[in-house]
Order: sequence, then structure tokens, then C-alpha cells
Amino acid sequence: MSLNIIVLAKQVPDTRNVGKDAMKADGTVNRAALPAIFNPEDLNALEQALKLKDMYPGTKVTILTMGPARAAEIIREGLYRGADGGVVLSDRAFAGSDTLATSYALSAAVKKIGDYDLIIGGRQAIDGDTAQVGPQIAEKLGLPQVTYAEDIIKAENGKVTVKRRIESGVETVEAPYPLVVTVNGSADECRPRNAKAVMKYKRAAVPSEVAADEDKKAFVEARPYLQIGEWNTQTVEADLAQCGLAGSPTKVKQIENVVFTAKEARNIENTDEALENLIVELIANHTIG
Repeated sequence: MSLNIIVLAKQVPDTRNVGKDAMKADGTVNRAALPAIFNPEDLNALEQALKLKDMYPGTKVTILTMGPARAAEIIREGLYRGADGGVVLSDRAFAGSDTLATSYALSAAVKKIGDYDLIIGGRQAIDGDTAQVGPQIAEKLGLPQVTYAEDIIKAENGKVTVKRRIESGVETVEAPYPLVVTVNGSADECRPRNAKAVMKYKRAAVPSEVAADEDKKAFVEARPYLQIGEWNTQTVEADLAQCGLAGSPTKVKQIENVVFTAKEARNIENTDEALENLIVELIANHTIG
């Protein structure tokens, strides 16, 4: 038995380096002002897909991402770790998408891919922290979903067994596939790059990355395994009214970098009496309790 798995991944700005230039005048993120990284929980999702690939020989893992041509770096990172291919959904019409427009575009691309058993993505992206895109894609595709996954245990006989991390502990659930699964950051970390895969795929590219260099273009075109798909709104037959800013009801007015600092400090003696007095004081002023 083998599976066809789509991994949803996103190239995100490193939010540890948010500064005054992190937001444009129209309320969208100024991605050019921040270093770009592979969204952390999407790496957890990729590892779950690769574990299934190890379990079921013949399984194919395809990475799907949306962004400018430079987002192809996400596909290359996936190839270095064991993915089989990928598609970059890239069009200026997608710029400024909120979760609703993003899920619409990605679901249109999933329909274009067509043959899939599992769609796996991170619980949320660090540039938004909404955890909405995965569930919205499931809704748009009419698929069952399992959220907060910590381990995809098996996928057999048309059903997937998943361990989820919930507020009160963990639970193990079963669901039929095709299925959407969103993965927590508490899941296994993604395996490192494979040196042989890096050497094999380091020149993999989308067409727009090599269009200006005839030598690179010819090199990639002669080697199908280096060709990363690059789709636009026409490729996935998207409704422009549901894409980008036009399809995004969410508007961000302001973002700021908040740093917490202590206004005052007090030293407490390392005695039972001092600690008991401190607890009584914290309860009295409603800091705790």
C-alpha cells in the first residue's frame, strides 16, 4: 500500500526580528524587510509525512506552498529532507491574502493536484497564529479533519489513526481518508537535510527563477527532477474576487514589537516563612488565586 500526501508549507518572516518596517501602509506584512524561514510547525507536518513514506514504500510526498518565486526555497528544503516534489502557487493576485483567501487559493491548487490521500500542514504559521487555514481548506474541499495532531500512527484500510494533543491530555482518533491533518509543534522535529539530496536538488527551481539565465534554464529543463511546479490563478482556475486583498475581509491596522520589562524587584529570603508571607501577599492582591 502507498499513499499520496500533500504537505502544506509556508515561507514566513522570522517574527523574532520584528521592527518598525515590518508592516506596509496597506496593513500587510513587509516580507522583504524580514528574513524568511520555513514555518516551524510545517516542518513538524513534513516529518509526519516522511514517517508515513518510510512506513509505506511507494508513498509520494508533494509540498504545496503559496508565495513569490523565492518561496521555492521551501520546496528545495523539503526535497533535501525526503519529499518527492512540489508546487509554488505564485501570482501577484494572491498578494495580501488573509486566511480566507489563502485557504481558497490552496484548496484550488489541491483540486488541481487531484490525486491525494492526506493533506498535512502545521497547526498555524508564526506570522499569523490563527490556526485557521488547515480547517478552512478541509471545509472548502468537503473533507474530514483532525487538528492538534502529535503523531500520525498509521494509515491502513482507508483509515488514519492519529494521536492528538488536547487541553486535558492526549487522545487517539480514527478518521477516513482523504483527510486533512494539522500538526502541533509538540510533534517530532523534522529530520535534517540529507547530504546526497542536497547535492541532487540544490539547482531545483521554478521557471521564473531561471528565466533570465538561458544556461540555467536549459540545465533544469533537461532534468525533470529539478523542475518545481509554478502555478498561477489561471492554472488553478481561481476566482480573482476571492484572491488576495479583494478576497480578504481581515484588515490589520497596526503591529508593534512589545518588550516586557520589570518595573521593580524584590529579594526574598530563602526561608519557608518568607515564601509563605509572599504567597499570602500575592493572594491578597489577586496576583494569584
